[in-house]
Amino acid sequence: MDVKLRERSIEEYRPIIHNEVDTIRKLAEPLKGMKILHVNATAYGGGVAEILHNLVPLMKSVGLDAKWRVIEAPDEFFNVTKKFHNTLQGAEIEISDEEWDFYEKVCQENIGLIQDEEVIVIHDPQPAAVRKYVDSNDKKWIWRCHIDLSTPNKKIWERFSHYLKGYDKLVFHLEEYFPEDWKEKSIAFPPSIDPLSEKNRDLDEDTIKSVLERLEIDSTRPLITVVARFDPWKDLFSAIDVYRLVKKEIPEVQLAIVSAMATDDPEGWFFYEKVLRYAGIDEDIKFCTNLKGVGNIEVNAIQRATTVALHTATREGFGLVISEALYKKVPVVARPVGGVKIQVKHGENGYLAWEKEKLAEYVIKLIKDEELRKRMGENGKKTVVENFIITVHLKNYLKTFLDLLR
Repeated sequence: MDVKLRERSIEEYRPIIHNEVDTIRKLAEPLKGMKILHVNATAYGGGVAEILHNLVPLMKSVGLDAKWRVIEAPDEFFNVTKKFHNTLQGAEIEISDEEWDFYEKVCQENIGLIQDEEVIVIHDPQPAAVRKYVDSNDKKWIWRCHIDLSTPNKKIWERFSHYLKGYDKLVFHLEEYFPEDWKEKSIAFPPSIDPLSEKNRDLDEDTIKSVLERLEIDSTRPLITVVARFDPWKDLFSAIDVYRLVKKEIPEVQLAIVSAMATDDPEGWFFYEKVLRYAGIDEDIKFCTNLKGVGNIEVNAIQRATTVALHTATREGFGLVISEALYKKVPVVARPVGGVKIQVKHGENGYLAWEKEKLAEYVIKLIKDEELRKRMGENGKKTVVENFIITVHLKNYLKTFLDLLR
């Protein structure tokens, strides 16, 4: 299924990145007219879809013939691929032969997605096996992995890695995610946020106030915000624990748990219910999801009204929600996992700690010190503009395509 995309222009970013626009245009010149295809599991929900909605139109704007298609699959398929997601990050879960066969069957049924494109970028485990069933030597294949593969469940990885044999390049967020036996084919560059998207563009005070009122968030009181999917690795139970520790010292504090229920994550509903029960009847814990009409503008407004952003994940592919908060000049307190470590510079734009007590201590420190928050907020925005916005991401892809063609 083709995903319909709005037009974007690289020139829209000139006020942010200035002459870097000309550098990107020059880099793209040898690739003009090249047919590029991105394939993933869902057009909505989750960071990959969010990136592609903005990245693919930007590829088109610099002259590439870029498209994005989504695999068609029943719900049971996503139950299996969620097991891949968890086991490839180290979870001890069994995957039956029937589930492997079913996974391969659905991928084989989706080979029609691949047409006359010259470079195919397959995102994440869900469509990875499509490559196995496409017999073509005239295309270049990239597997873009958005999860941490550094310590996978070895039994699952041994079998899953056979699907990757036909790929020319594997792209990860960080070098530390490279699988030991695939380093020669692997490269690393981070994902990105789009500063001009609905989720990140500037909002006026009236819009922010209106969103907060609708979601019953008090704009006059401190707000801790966690943006994360309902997923065992995000450890939202610890986020609630940290909030409760902070509340002992700052009774007026509120916690917003912001999430989108993604269409490719049936397990999310189970964890949503568990987290709801854990939160209990505390009216200062606000669940802000798409079930309540929370979309990109609402997430943007909540983040801009946030005093301190909190991230308690125990494993993280990258954690773009960190860059979203930093771009809005909100300091981040987080566990030092995955890509979080390269976004949060301890003591400069936020704080890193593993223990809940230490996380709470840093949150309290930031809530009480407005000058510190302001200084860290300025540093945070600078970090993101230099490293984690979509034009940097586009440039990295262009370099990868040029390298493949050589």
